[in-house]
Amino acid sequence: MEEKVITYSLCPACGADALHKALNATDYLVSGKEFEIWQCDRCLLRFTQNVPDSRSIGKYYQSHNYISHTETNKGFVNRLYHFVRSLTLGDKRRLILSVTQLKSGRMLDIGAGTGAFVGHMQSHGWEISGIEPDEEARKKAKEIHQVNLLPPEAFADLSPDSFDVITMWHVLEHVHDLHGYLEQLKNILRPGGRIFIAVPNYACYDASFYKNFWAAYDVPRHLYHFSPEAMFQLLHKHGLKLHATRPMWYDSFYISLLSEKYKKEKKNSLRAILVGFISDVKAFIEKENSSSLIYIIGK
Repeated sequence: MEEKVITYSLCPACGADALHKALNATDYLVSGKEFEIWQCDRCLLRFTQNVPDSRSIGKYYQSHNYISHTETNKGFVNRLYHFVRSLTLGDKRRLILSVTQLKSGRMLDIGAGTGAFVGHMQSHGWEISGIEPDEEARKKAKEIHQVNLLPPEAFADLSPDSFDVITMWHVLEHVHDLHGYLEQLKNILRPGGRIFIAVPNYACYDASFYKNFWAAYDVPRHLYHFSPEAMFQLLHKHGLKLHATRPMWYDSFYISLLSEKYKKEKKNSLRAILVGFISDVKAFIEKENSSSLIYIIGK
């Protein structure tokens, strides 16, 4: 199948035509191709230019090193990912309980990967559904966590006012139909419910340090690259309210270690740890500096 690409003349978030090229980034995971990242001067969203469309993007996910789909433990960085995930499962659950004041309820996890979070929340009494586009990841979710995940086409058929909580942990940056997704999220959220969206933050210290080697650009799989201002404007456009943000403290270390791996010079794990530490210190002073942010949203 011939690869088709999307070339933006207007911002995919706000529709402005005040665009400029910000940098080039390389797909280190699969293809080795270089992609342009552009920025909107109005809303500050960055986006991958000439990105494969939804029918062409699949091959860029076909890698044994794409950990959220394969569960690979090969290499220090992937082992670190699993260790951090085991810590953050509980952190995410406690955040949800603290924000919603619910001990249980109906939850939807979008982009569930191999089902670790779905399984964790089910074991704590939540009625939870999960959606995952990758068929192999859905099979692994059944094998490893004994959970049945739904294919992506099920998302459009969900009933209005169905869920107390909706989570998207590093997923929104992958979604081609950005506006359609946000409208459906608003539609299926119950009154008083909350949406938790976690995305990388290109305005953080580790992004400024690693520049085009910053691993969280992850082109072309990441279609959009958010800053707090870009996210605020996008949510406002859809009539969604931003109630709070929370840093994801471990991401700066994981992303910095991966960024070091991508640099052409010799990898320096100690430098990565220092960069991650500085990034988290800056986020402690002002959370909008966090390497990744969780946006807590209502309607």
